Amino acid sequence: MKFKIACLQMDIAFGDPAQNYKNASKLIAQANGQNPDIIVLPELWTTGYDLDNLKTTAEEEAQAAKVFFKDAAMEYSSHFIGGSVANKTEAGIENTLLVFDKNGEQAGTYSKLHLFKLMDEHLYLAAGKEKGLFSLDGHKFAGLICYDIRFPEWVRAHALHDVEAMFVVAEWPIQRLEHWRALLIARAIENQCFIVACNRAGSDPNNTFAGHSMVINPWGEVIAEGGEGEEILLTEIDLDEVKEARSRIPIFTDRRPELY
Repeated sequence: MKFKIACLQMDIAFGDPAQNYKNASKLIAQANGQNPDIIVLPELWTTGYDLDNLKTTAEEEAQAAKVFFKDAAMEYSSHFIGGSVANKTEAGIENTLLVFDKNGEQAGTYSKLHLFKLMDEHLYLAAGKEKGLFSLDGHKFAGLICYDIRFPEWVRAHALHDVEAMFVVAEWPIQRLEHWRALLIARAIENQCFIVACNRAGSDPNNTFAGHSMVINPWGEVIAEGGEGEEILLTEIDLDEVKEARSRIPIFTDRRPELY
């Protein structure tokens, strides 16, 4: 099965949810002109890394974002990998990815497991505890958030559920762009699946972000890559390539987990 994908590599207004909802709406409408099956947004797209003010800008149980994606999915008949938002829960404020199917039904959720101490996430955010598995149109996928890609054991834990593509949403800085590219390519090769990675563009008071959203096939070939600025990255993936890669090099049947 083929999916046409639009990654919204948006610039994020620091600590300004109203402006970010407006910008996201504009980009979604533009992407709709290409009739994408799946639309992907970046990490913390409603607030950026304005961590000091999350107590006031984070959403109670991500309700505003849920309504936004439900309405957008139904209007445009597209699935949404809704980036992530600052989400007030009983456990604290979590960095939560939302997935909605094209009928406006919530298909998945994932709160970031690995908090990035270099950007003080551990001081403001509560870590998630569940995997990011979900299904769309009968196909198994997974969601990951930014720093997660540095933990191959976490990514493999999802691949072992026969996922065919993993969606990575991020705010990855420009100074580690080569890490971003190398890690994403490695995760695609070692798990023999598509990696669809949507990064943000622009800067905030403390960081400049890399852009370079990427789509990588199960052989590790980059089939689409953005630049550094705000843009919509469009491409198509064919999930039959996952079956082909896994049949030609059977790493999952050749694993020796009893010795690891």
